[in-house]
Amino acid sequence: MTIQVGDKVPDVKLTTMTEKGPGPVQTSEFFKGKTVAVFALPGAFTPTCSAKHLPGFVEKAAEFKAKGVDAILCLSVNDAFVMGAWGKAQNAGDKVMLVADGNGDFTKAVGLEMDGRAFGMGMRSQRYSMLVKDGVVSQLNVEKPGAFEVSDAGTMLKQL
Repeated sequence: MTIQVGDKVPDVKLTTMTEKGPGPVQTSEFFKGKTVAVFALPGAFTPTCSAKHLPGFVEKAAEFKAKGVDAILCLSVNDAFVMGAWGKAQNAGDKVMLVADGNGDFTKAVGLEMDGRAFGMGMRSQRYSMLVKDGVVSQLNVEKPGAFEVSDAGTMLKQL
């Protein structure tokens, strides 16, 4: 079952790259008391993700902050090392927090997994964005397979 507006985000451990190496991000703690723009994508370093999805949120980070968003979180079923390297390559800095859902636990829990085996990618996340307020989904934008039309930064900014 796919997560819906009004649902609480699942409590799982994600991972982010820190100066000391991979560090845990417990979703129940991270989302508590915050407004967070989350966007998920099939994979770091992939064409649409690298050319459009992540750069849009990096470029518009100040606009999100001005509209009351405390954090922007980019999620992918990759490992923390890949997400850290991709963040550096994309100059995400502290504008967007890149998190790894290495085992796909969050992705499965929200019901937004994608079978990328035909492309040699295994199980991945669908492309989507959601606004989470104090752990509860208030906006959800799931893309049709192969599309990039509703999960972009501009669409989410309009929803704030």
